[in-house]
Amino acid sequence: MLLDAAREAAAEAVGCRPDELVFTSSGTRAVHTGIAGALSGRGRVGRHLIVSAVEHSSVLHAAELHESAGGTVTQIAVDRTGLVEPSAYAAALRADTALACLQSANHEVGTEQPVAAVAEACRAAGVPLLVDAAQSLGWGPVAGDWSLLTASAHKWGGPSGVGLLVVRKGVRFAPQGPVDERESGRAPGFENIPAIVAAAASLRAVRAEAAQEAPRLRELTERIRVRVPQAVPDVEVVGDPVRRLPGVVTFSCLYVDGEALLHELDREGFSVSSGSSCTSSTLTPSHVLRAMGVLSEGNVRVSLPAGTAEEEVERFLTVLPGAVAAVREKLGAPVATQAAREEDVLVVDSLGKRCPIPVIELAKVIDDVPVGGLVRVLSDDEAARLDIPAWCEMRGQEYVGEEPADRGTGYLVRRVS
Repeated sequence: MLLDAAREAAAEAVGCRPDELVFTSSGTRAVHTGIAGALSGRGRVGRHLIVSAVEHSSVLHAAELHESAGGTVTQIAVDRTGLVEPSAYAAALRADTALACLQSANHEVGTEQPVAAVAEACRAAGVPLLVDAAQSLGWGPVAGDWSLLTASAHKWGGPSGVGLLVVRKGVRFAPQGPVDERESGRAPGFENIPAIVAAAASLRAVRAEAAQEAPRLRELTERIRVRVPQAVPDVEVVGDPVRRLPGVVTFSCLYVDGEALLHELDREGFSVSSGSSCTSSTLTPSHVLRAMGVLSEGNVRVSLPAGTAEEEVERFLTVLPGAVAAVREKLGAPVATQAAREEDVLVVDSLGKRCPIPVIELAKVIDDVPVGGLVRVLSDDEAARLDIPAWCEMRGQEYVGEEPADRGTGYLVRRVS
């Protein structure tokens, strides 16, 4: 009875029939189960999968597995705000397309996707659309004629370890692995009833407050978006300025180590996240920031949960400039900037140095070349491939391109002004 009541409450929030919804052990499990089941169920149609370049890693990992097993994957690019074009999805649909996937809103930059328009294109082609609604479901139902939907309870403030998967009636779906009697065979194992009940109750609670809380948080995040560039020089605010989640705002700071900035803010009592390569064990930029082509160094993602006080936002805006300045001061000038002229090109050797040092060294020497002159930055840091073009766009310089080098890669920049 408790399980059925929770299912009905969750289905009401999603906007689906209770018998279309099952609970899983996590949002990631819901994604993996949904993608695998839909691809298998439509195996006779073909093995072509469409995803966007900024999907959650759970979707991209499922796509990689599908491709390694002989399937084909088309990845849809996004613009600098992280937005996909519905026409790009429509153009990617083929006769052998088994499934398309699109998140409702991005987990790193908050950009909301045009799900309804993409769903319409998919429906016209007879292709099911799976929507990862983890980030947005707490704020409202997902619009559009989608076919499958996944979400995770901890994203709306519920307990971790509970996800949900919705498969609309009429969608061909074949659960993978040994079939279990529970949850229509789509979520094997005994259900965690207390966590499921708590997840459904929390979803109902946050949705009851969403209409009032969303405008308030939008005002606070907009305050951050406007005032951070005013208070901190050399900052790029990323994500769509209008089509965005109420409580997420992301920006990147030039000449800043992302992890060091997170530590500075932590000392002041602020828990924020980062998509900067400096916080990754692989020292590679966030795939979302890479796909958008925006600055990755010194990246900060601020998430405002429901109930966030205006005073805390004001304190964050007061503390941030000093934290950024402290990190920049600690980094300072490189210990040994190796710059030499190679014919008419100023060469900056940043080999072995990690972000943001290559960009700092570029900034320090750009004025040493005449207008129209070239700077060649040598770097073996993967983040430089993203950050140097982003720096050029922010500073009004021309990014010429990259070229192979004996070690690392050479990035050519032409001084415009």
